[in-house]
Amino acid sequence: MEPFFSPGSGWSLLLVLPAAFLLDSVVGDPRGLPHPIRWMGKAIESAEPPCRALVRNPRQAGLLFALLLIGGTWLLSSLLLGLVSALHPLAGFVLEVIMLFYCLSARSLAQAAREIYQLLIAGEVDRARQAVAMIVGRDVGSYGGDDIARATVETVAENFVDGVLSPLFFAALGGGPLALCYKMVNTLDSMVGYKNERYLDFGRAAARIDDLANFLPARGAVAVISLAAQLSPLKSGRLAWETGRLEGSQHASPNAGYPEAAFAGALGVRLNGPNYYGGKLVDKPFIGKLFAPPKVVHIDRACSLMMRASALGCLLAWLLAWLLIL
Repeated sequence: MEPFFSPGSGWSLLLVLPAAFLLDSVVGDPRGLPHPIRWMGKAIESAEPPCRALVRNPRQAGLLFALLLIGGTWLLSSLLLGLVSALHPLAGFVLEVIMLFYCLSARSLAQAAREIYQLLIAGEVDRARQAVAMIVGRDVGSYGGDDIARATVETVAENFVDGVLSPLFFAALGGGPLALCYKMVNTLDSMVGYKNERYLDFGRAAARIDDLANFLPARGAVAVISLAAQLSPLKSGRLAWETGRLEGSQHASPNAGYPEAAFAGALGVRLNGPNYYGGKLVDKPFIGKLFAPPKVVHIDRACSLMMRASALGCLLAWLLAWLLIL
């Protein structure tokens, strides 16, 4: 009989998922310790020049680059997990928990947002502006308190998918190695998925793979966020669902609009809209256009909603893993 803790047995995931989620909820981002995401960043930087040199067509080079890194992540993590599990099934179980733990960022996302919230409450707008500049890509030099609040709430909403729901979804399908593959996809998009001269063609494949990977989780996020909102003191699940359903597609990104729209409805705030990027105004439509702009207090409410939705996401991922075993 296959040991319960044996990775790949299916049954082990029923403990891996909640264990990794609880570890993230308690510990958060382990600063100062080795982190696979940083290793992925270094691998991306190292692999780009030889892939460009090997294939002259930038789109084809970018596709090769993305597939090699994603496939390599799965291969290395699967081999490592298999090797450690062969030494002892319990050691393999612990390693898989750590793999998924490093893919989750619910606590660190909430911490970053609440640090900005505390700075704004204390009236330290300049420091809050510096802090929000670390987590968004837009120009924030002229932002006041309410602008910072809007940017922070949007970040919490959007990163709920790639920092929590998508890793849980892929872990339910393929354990720690597949969750790490997703993080490589997400890291690739964040590093080369830009529409600039250098990466417009080379980064196209990475951006499209990221869009595909988040397609189902982003849309499923509307239901998860709506349920979390209904179970919260806000009791705003219906507004979250209707706003997510009606306005989720009104975003430049094919996926980011869905969680943002659900958060907008749940919190009763207007998000998105025109922003400056690199000194250039990008005219984006508002999401939750019937609501008022967010205030500072909505940062804390967004964090509470995100943590509640994360717990529900973990439960749903656990149920998916259980259904796949049957």
